[in-house]
Amino acid sequence: LWRFGYSARLLKTNHFRTAASNTSFPAVWMLLAQHSGRIPGPFVVVKKPSFFTMPETEDKANLELYSPPPEVRGMTLLNREAFKRTVVVPVLKVKKEMISALLRSLKHVVLQRPGLKRVVEDPEDEDSRLLILDPHKIPEFSLGEPEQEVLNQLSVCPEVSKFNLELTYENFKSEEILRAVLPEGQEVTSGFSRVGHIAHLNLRDHQLPYRYLIGQVIIDKNPGITCAVNKTSIIDSTYRNFQMEVLAGESNLVTKVKENSTAYELDFSKVYWNPRLSTEHGRIVELLKPGDVLFDVFAGVGPFAIPAARKKCHVFANDLNPESYSWLLHNCKLNKVDSRVKVFNMDGRDFLLGPVREELSKQLPSLKEEQKTSFHIIMNLPALAIEFLDAFRHLLDGEPCSTAALPTVHCYSFSKHDDPTKDVQERAAASLGTSLDGRCSTYLVRNVAPNKEMLCISFQVPAEVLYRRPYPSEGKEQA
Repeated sequence: LWRFGYSARLLKTNHFRTAASNTSFPAVWMLLAQHSGRIPGPFVVVKKPSFFTMPETEDKANLELYSPPPEVRGMTLLNREAFKRTVVVPVLKVKKEMISALLRSLKHVVLQRPGLKRVVEDPEDEDSRLLILDPHKIPEFSLGEPEQEVLNQLSVCPEVSKFNLELTYENFKSEEILRAVLPEGQEVTSGFSRVGHIAHLNLRDHQLPYRYLIGQVIIDKNPGITCAVNKTSIIDSTYRNFQMEVLAGESNLVTKVKENSTAYELDFSKVYWNPRLSTEHGRIVELLKPGDVLFDVFAGVGPFAIPAARKKCHVFANDLNPESYSWLLHNCKLNKVDSRVKVFNMDGRDFLLGPVREELSKQLPSLKEEQKTSFHIIMNLPALAIEFLDAFRHLLDGEPCSTAALPTVHCYSFSKHDDPTKDVQERAAASLGTSLDGRCSTYLVRNVAPNKEMLCISFQVPAEVLYRRPYPSEGKEQA
């Protein structure tokens, strides 16, 4: 045990005694079986994977074995032929009728590399096959005693041979390709947001010289992706879209996506769409009940509005971007909810002061006590939405409705503050002109960037903010 780096005291612990009584052998027993052969034969031939001690250089060896040739370093235009290389791997020569049995019995040492065949034809014998073994599990081209015992029981020759395995571009993962191409030690980007057939990347400056190669690799290694784009500017605060460059593939940016069982079509170059907000869209829609009224101030192409309408809510959806407005109309028809959604193409403040005020003025006074209709106002423009909250000041005239009927606002915001919850609450309160202590809840939506959070603050608009009561003198003049 000391030879294998284990302390002999391990054998005295309750944990070890309990584990040893299980059918799943601890690593220490398997080490004994592998290196000393002291465990009786029946315990060696098991179907559960054996545990092996890997050399300390395993990670390095793994990188070396499954790395493209060093000559590809610095490549900026993809040359797939340059990725060919040959590696020497251990193989067992066996009769083809024994392959299935060996794949089961030796699965812990058989090559498990995705995209690589574990069994290849024997060029010298058509009745035999070559079973490729994992070179990390068989580092010296010699099987351990447990594996030899298995082969003896199956009457298979335990001799391990060397085989030249050719690796091509198709055999490497995208991270391995990019790690080999980009300057050594530089961060590798293989992640992206998927929007239908489009891969949306956000490359860093040091990756830009390789952007066309990166785009093509992303397309090659991700089935269904036929276009890769890179964001080239920050999001426009007016229309919430951004400039982008097509890196590889087709230039068609009109795509179809499905989110929470709802389909949307959109032109990704002209409207805002973020697949990372899928959970948040679902969370808010879950709060709604059939018959509720939803006002979506910055609706985009409808990820809040359309699911709410499908839930039989009455929806008023607005977006200033003419393209978003057009796609919103299109998606309402696509999902057959156009009869339950009124769509507007207005500035968000004008929408609040116009259609929202009009509808609340009409519905709230006539709301009967037994009715349980709720009113929700979504303001998903994190960069600016809090600045629109002052539109609720004295939005309505007359006597306040019941507290239960006061509309609930879900307002989104970014924060770089050390205490983002406190920051968002204080800024919302300042815009409303009243404290929100004990009257709001704040939900962390996602981390946008280091030290930058996206949050949603939800609250019922206080009656003293929403209503402007007439002064006594105004009442006398009307009398």
